[in-house]
Amino acid sequence: MVEKAQFSSHLLHPKHWPLWLGVGLMRLTQLLPLRWQMIMGAGLGRLVLKFAKSRKHTANRNLALCFPEMPVQEREALLKRNFEETGKAIFDTINAWWWSNDKVQRHMTMKGDQHVTDTLNSGHGVILFAVHCLPLEMGARMFGQFQPGIGVYRPHNNPVMEYLQVNGRLRSNKGLVPKRDIRNMVRSLRNPDVIWYTADQDFGRSSAVFIPLYAVPDAATITGATTLAKLGRAKVLPFFVERNSKDSGYHMEIMPPLDNFPGEDELADAIRGNKIIENIIDRNRNQYMWLHRRFKTRPTKETPSLYK
Repeated sequence: MVEKAQFSSHLLHPKHWPLWLGVGLMRLTQLLPLRWQMIMGAGLGRLVLKFAKSRKHTANRNLALCFPEMPVQEREALLKRNFEETGKAIFDTINAWWWSNDKVQRHMTMKGDQHVTDTLNSGHGVILFAVHCLPLEMGARMFGQFQPGIGVYRPHNNPVMEYLQVNGRLRSNKGLVPKRDIRNMVRSLRNPDVIWYTADQDFGRSSAVFIPLYAVPDAATITGATTLAKLGRAKVLPFFVERNSKDSGYHMEIMPPLDNFPGEDELADAIRGNKIIENIIDRNRNQYMWLHRRFKTRPTKETPSLYK
């Protein structure tokens, strides 16, 4: 488990100077009013929409696959809005990593935190069942204001970015566990403690079952929530976060623990989990990470790609 960001002199090598300069400039933007940040973010998102053709294709294809009955004009409007929200998410991360606790608390509202407290007091660990909403980094920072937990993350290949993300995420977590470190996840849950878990992305064929997600009948889906809940003797609590409609703050909600989860059948659990994922996404489709190639893994190598 990672409990401290490790800084070393090699991070100051000249090859990293352009990145440090960019990070310094971005960090300065956390001094701006949130509304100004969001205006800048929306503009940045529109630029990405205009020039990042492959990302545009991926997001548009995801929307067409998930919502085939949605009118084209409505889907194009959702696509544009989603890129604007994606640009804003850059500032969500900046704020999550560098705002003071006082500033976070002045820009947040929270609902359902008693479900976490009650679950921990009953002796069970908590699995926060989240999706990749664009303000997810801020959601973790907000959650840490009342109950710091254990973050599950993917170590970054760039050493400077690894230092920055560990340093930023430890402002709201007791520690970070690499996403493949099941042993430490289970140990944390039995403590009991809180861990974050997301099952809404494509992690490949080896650990997946192919089940429906929206209108896609065979989306590769991991079943780790069932395994973690069983081994960690934990409860699964769906988690939602969004930037409010006026771009003046953030709202977080934790739902009650799922009844009869895990069940006897991990496939049935995964199907149930995808329905929960759909419900969370539907609460604010604009702020979901549609840029991810969610359906890239097909049931067999011979099955045609959905992105060509």
